[in-house]
Amino acid sequence: MAVYRDKSNGYDGKTWRVAVYYTDWQGNRKKHEKRGFKTKKSAQEYETEFLAKRKHDINMGFSAFIDLYMSDIKPRIKPTTYATKENIINTHIRPYFENKSLSEISAVDVLQWQNELLMLRDSEGKGYSQTYLRSVQNQLNAIFNHAVRYYNLPKSPCAATKKMGKSKAKEMLFWTKEEYLKFAEVMKEKPMSYNAFQLLYWGGMRCGELLALTIADFDLEKRLLNINKNYQVVKGVEMIITPKSEKGNRVIDLPEFLCEEMEDYFSSLYKADKNSRIFTFSKYYLHHEMKIGAKAAGVKKIRLHDLRHSSCALLIHLGYSPIQIVERLGHESITITERYAHLYPSVQKQMAASLDDAFRNKEGNENESGKNQKQDLQKADNGAETKKEEE
Repeated sequence: MAVYRDKSNGYDGKTWRVAVYYTDWQGNRKKHEKRGFKTKKSAQEYETEFLAKRKHDINMGFSAFIDLYMSDIKPRIKPTTYATKENIINTHIRPYFENKSLSEISAVDVLQWQNELLMLRDSEGKGYSQTYLRSVQNQLNAIFNHAVRYYNLPKSPCAATKKMGKSKAKEMLFWTKEEYLKFAEVMKEKPMSYNAFQLLYWGGMRCGELLALTIADFDLEKRLLNINKNYQVVKGVEMIITPKSEKGNRVIDLPEFLCEEMEDYFSSLYKADKNSRIFTFSKYYLHHEMKIGAKAAGVKKIRLHDLRHSSCALLIHLGYSPIQIVERLGHESITITERYAHLYPSVQKQMAASLDDAFRNKEGNENESGKNQKQDLQKADNGAETKKEEE
């Protein structure tokens, strides 16, 4: 184990090198080297942090532990999830706590960190959304929970503080069927965009799932669509990965009109390869098209993902249960789908109207109910007598 001036292999001795031995998780003794440190102090700090990480020492620097945490979880999550975590951590967490060790961060430190984020404002005086603040909070919680679970940190400092932000937005925007049809009518002038939006709305799929589709995924004769992949761009690199969740891998039935439209669209594609993506534009392009189309159609502005909300709301309006909707939309659980139940105010109005009818016709209903109950009791008595006779 040493820190010394590097004069080997062409180095002029102006930089420092670290050479350290450690024992890996299989009990093998290994050597680790790193070059290029401008000062002896920076090389020594690196050596200390490296050994602390190898020994799972909770006195290691928090920034060093973040690196350890990220390396631990990277093989277990999707590249898109990793990129999101990395962005949140490097923007909102690492800079604030990087000069502290893992063990010395207290609940007060977490509270002050929360207050700083809550007070941040942009040039227009707007702060972060409540849902984004909750996402940032959840990431800090995940880091400390990982330290408690695997690195013997006694307790997470987040446990004593209240979470900032909210898990879901106050209002979930969506288009009614009538609003979507106005929008779709405007988009007919652009067949590629039109067909993409048709699949998003009537198929209820995620944008990444849409952009990963190939002709081979469609069985237009049986009216089936196999959703089995997800298109994403991570740090400028295009990639096809698995769907967001296990239940995201699904086969859905398509309405007849949508199959006819897709058949026409496929025939318009020049020398189409069955295994090539049928929509080669980006999410940004769809965002832009949706913004322009909504303005031209005179409908309210919603996000691209809100088309999925709209699809779910339509299915609720048509009377389908959360269990049935979960299977079609590929939600991980019924509770996710149930969050959409409030989206159609008309359903609540219909319920209220039905309750009003029940109240106003209560005498007739009670008489009818009484007759039914008497009939049921009579049937039960007759059945009991028959059983006694048989015995």
